[in-house]
Amino acid sequence: MLDLHPAPSRSDDNTEYDVVVVGGGISGLTTAQACLTEHSGDVSRLLLTEARDRVGGNLTSKQDSEYLWEEGPTSFQPNDAMLKAAVDAGLDKDLVMGDPKAPRFVFWNKKLRPTPSGPDLVTFDLLSIWGKLRAGLGAAGFKKAPPGQEETVEQFVTRNLGVEVFQRLIEPFCSGVYAGDPTKLSIQAAFGKVYDLERTGGSIFGGVIKLLQERRKNPPPPRDSRLPPKPKGQTVSSFRKGLQSLPEAMALKMKDNIRTKWELQEIERADTGFRLTYRTPEGIRDIKARCVALTVPAYVAADLLRRDCPDASAGLKSIDYPPVAAVSLAYPMSAILQDRLDQQGNLPGFGQLHPRTQGITTLGTIYSSSLFPNRAPPGWQQLLCYIGGALNRGIVDQGEERIIAQVDKDLRQMLLKPDAPKPKKIGLRIWPKAIPQFNLAHVEVVQGAQEDLDLAGYEGVLLGGNYVSGVALGKCVEYGYEYANKIAKYLQSKVEAATVPSQQEQDEAFFV
Repeated sequence: MLDLHPAPSRSDDNTEYDVVVVGGGISGLTTAQACLTEHSGDVSRLLLTEARDRVGGNLTSKQDSEYLWEEGPTSFQPNDAMLKAAVDAGLDKDLVMGDPKAPRFVFWNKKLRPTPSGPDLVTFDLLSIWGKLRAGLGAAGFKKAPPGQEETVEQFVTRNLGVEVFQRLIEPFCSGVYAGDPTKLSIQAAFGKVYDLERTGGSIFGGVIKLLQERRKNPPPPRDSRLPPKPKGQTVSSFRKGLQSLPEAMALKMKDNIRTKWELQEIERADTGFRLTYRTPEGIRDIKARCVALTVPAYVAADLLRRDCPDASAGLKSIDYPPVAAVSLAYPMSAILQDRLDQQGNLPGFGQLHPRTQGITTLGTIYSSSLFPNRAPPGWQQLLCYIGGALNRGIVDQGEERIIAQVDKDLRQMLLKPDAPKPKKIGLRIWPKAIPQFNLAHVEVVQGAQEDLDLAGYEGVLLGGNYVSGVALGKCVEYGYEYANKIAKYLQSKVEAATVPSQQEQDEAFFV
């Protein structure tokens, strides 16, 4: 475990920081790194605090003599923001990329079926002919959106693309990404880019055409020359020693700016900003900050703001975080159904998703050792399975043995031979509050909470984290750079306000 920095001496108590970033997950770390590397003119004194004894949040990689496994997120899409974060942290040489051709599967009607991609868009068998026709008609604007009504994911997809697309593709996708309930998830909040296609183009197809036209008119700026080339096609990435490598590398570069085991107790206004009271291993500490970046989960932020900003607190507290268990199991390759293996005897693919209508409890399964190297010894397959979520909260309370038994039972219906041996348990982690749910009114809740903070005189307390940015790892990192820019602009505005003379000062100057 990386020992970042001891608690500061008492002399540090009077230091006024430009920014205090509260929360050492990937959102907070990216924000801090971006502030220091891209906004050093505005941010010269920065502190990041984390209540736990390590940074990284839910990015938790484990390793023994045979296996390397993840107990939280397992991979990320290599967008430019993620690649930039890796380069800035000195990890670009440790990147590992999945095979862009690796298929994804959905379990439907007792069979694992590949999801559509590229050339097989017409011939894939997950949807019926009618289902494909219905999706095409709907994407062209067959049914218009109801005016003035926020739609759930289920309502939007069923209206635009039909019941088959919803049940066989989108519902399991919602389970895999959000562990959520698509009858409650907001299309605007959870899948904003798809929502914007219809909003701007009149239909999904129309939005795609308009987006392509705009990109031709306004091409993106040149890529950062330091970034490694993007792989062709859709793929996922990780690091040679797992995802936890990224927060650890970030923290190592910022070790003088980070304090672990610092638990924030209170935020209150002070003369030039805010006073933050912490419980630390050395006792209670007070520090001052011109700006506070709250990147903790919404329910933690709600508790911190309860006294002075009750309206903001109530909104944040309403955001749901259902439990999820991450279960890593290993089986000998001989346990896997023969028709799932390729000619070399390997299990190809990214993984599989499971619609709830198919009688499977597990949300989805990642083929960990198929995706990335050195995840399992030769002759063994590591599988990472997620179970629980918004529609199955009680499963995580049943104890490890019963959870593993349920996952194993599910796998035997889809991927394993009937006589497969019992699995080897690699790891199991239960997250009691795992993933924020972007349910109906989520956008209004988050925006309203920030507005309530501003009205209460806490406009320098800026909300961040995955309930603001989106839950995917790449989204968190991408937003971290935007968040740092927002912080810099806020600090600039305070400097500009301080240099503008007051009306009284102007009047006095006039008569001198």
